[in-house]
Parts: sequence; structure tokens; C-alpha cells
Amino acid sequence: MIGTVLRTEELPASDRFARWHETTSRALVPVLARSDQEADFRATTHVLALGPVQVHVMTCPPLRLYRTSALVRRSDPETYCLSFARRGATQTTQFDRQTTAGPWEMSFCDTSHPYHGRIVADHTGSFEGVVLQIPKAVLPLPADRLTSLAATLLPARDGVGALLRHHLEALVQHTSGYTAADATRLSAVTVDLFAAVCAHHLDTVLPPETDRQVLQKRIHAFIQRNLGDPTLGAEAIASAHQISVRHLYQLFQEQGLTVAAWIRQRRLEHCHRDLADPALRSQPIHLIAARWGFASSAHFSRAFRAAYGVSPIGHRSSSERAVAWP
Repeated sequence: MIGTVLRTEELPASDRFARWHETTSRALVPVLARSDQEADFRATTHVLALGPVQVHVMTCPPLRLYRTSALVRRSDPETYCLSFARRGATQTTQFDRQTTAGPWEMSFCDTSHPYHGRIVADHTGSFEGVVLQIPKAVLPLPADRLTSLAATLLPARDGVGALLRHHLEALVQHTSGYTAADATRLSAVTVDLFAAVCAHHLDTVLPPETDRQVLQKRIHAFIQRNLGDPTLGAEAIASAHQISVRHLYQLFQEQGLTVAAWIRQRRLEHCHRDLADPALRSQPIHLIAARWGFASSAHFSRAFRAAYGVSPIGHRSSSERAVAWP
């Protein structure tokens, strides 16, 4: 469900910067932009629209961005724009504060007030990053308190900051299969994770529903990191998150699955992918199964056939034939 895709290299050099500026200002928020490479501006912009929430993936040369008082008066979408760099860095100046965020760090600005931003390239001369735009109205935290976090550094290497960053990375990698219903659900999760990051830095309490959504996301991430452990189960998961096993079961019941079924499903998905990977063709099937937590080859084969209607060796063989077909 990509809303906009723009590759300036597909345009005449003289039109590139103007078209990119127009597209991003319309999709995000109106700004003045300047670059030393305006004469031959090579950039890409992908916009993923999830209802009121938008996620943008950008690759571009160094830029200077200005959200002036006049632009605020002319058009204010009343949103927060959070950004993080995959390559390079972002610099934000707002409310007499300035912060520079490199890889594994985030920062955001308030579109209802003037700000100055810089996009800094890495050693390749290019910047790559992700921008999240969220309407203020959907957040369960007071606007005045959120404003105090604008133009401050939000670490994203671990904790809830890492959850939000990894969530956004996953969102933009798997866009082709999203339905309208998916977009609604993914929008809600994204809002909850952003609110959780802000609540963490404000040391405040989130509404119960938001807190529950964030806990579910943390548990999912924990399971993904530990799928290779064949002993992974409800007790270990509950203990790691300081909740009771009963509470854990209730959280998964709300999602229509048991804990064991969710773990098995994730393990099977990884095995299904690896068995179709030509680079892993020489690896025995039982080793792939063991890598993802299946201690018994027989149990793995039965579970795989039940899930996909074909044996593991049958799936690998059909994948090999598909690759070899001219």
C-alpha cells in the first residue's frame, strides 16, 4: 500500500529538485529546501500510507530544510515528524534546542512551530532514512508534554526505542501485501509504539490499551530473538517480561492464538523461507529445523506438512525447480 514512489533519476535533470521538493512537501509538510546539488538532484522517496499515519523512506544528497512561521500560518497538518537515519544523520533545531541523530538514534519535530533541519550525508555522499508522520490528535499524551521532547535525542539501540525503530524498518520492507484492514491495525500499533517511546522519556503512564499493545509488541520481539531456543515457552517468556503466565495467555488469547501456536508459526515461517533459499541448498533439512528451535525432525516434518500441505523436502524440491526454470 505505497502511496507515492518518486525516483528523480527518471526525470530530466532540470526538473528533479523541483519535483522532489513538491512531492515531499505535499506528502509530509510544506518546507523550504535547499541543496548544493539542486542542478542534478538524485533522490528517491517512498511513501507508505497507513490511514492517518504515514511512513516515508528517503534517499537523497545533503539538504537544508526550513519550516518558517509563514509556512506554519499557511498550512499546519498538526503532526509530529519523527526521523532516523540508516546512513548519515539528521539535525533538528526547534524551541531553541538542537539535536543531531545518527544511526540508532531518533528525533522528532512539531509541525505547528517553526524549525530548521539538516540532512547530513555519510561517506558515500548520500543520506538514507525513514520519517514517521503522526497526527497529534491520535496520540494519548498531552501536546504540551510531547512538545518538550521535540528536537531532543531519542535513543533507539535498545528498549522501547529499538522496538519502534525495528517496527518501522519492518513496515517499509513488506508493503506489497498490505490490505486496508492491515493498514488500520498497523497504524494503531505504530501510534502506540511512538506513544510508548514518548511516555518512557516523559516518565508518564500510558492508557491501559496502549500499554497492552506495547507489551504485546515487546513479547513478539522477544520470541523472534529466541526462536532458536527449543526450550522457549510460556514460563520463560512471562518471566522475561515480569508478568504471570496467566496474563501472557490472556494477551495471546486476544490475538486469537495460543503462545505455543504463535511460536510454532514463526518457526515454520523461517524454515519455509530458508528451505526455499538457494544459498542454503546444501544445508541438511534437519539442521535448518534445529536452527529455528525444532528439536525433533519428525515433529518438524509433521508440523510443516500440516501448515503448508507439502513435506519440507517437497517444498525445497519445488523451490529448486522454480529457480531453475528458464
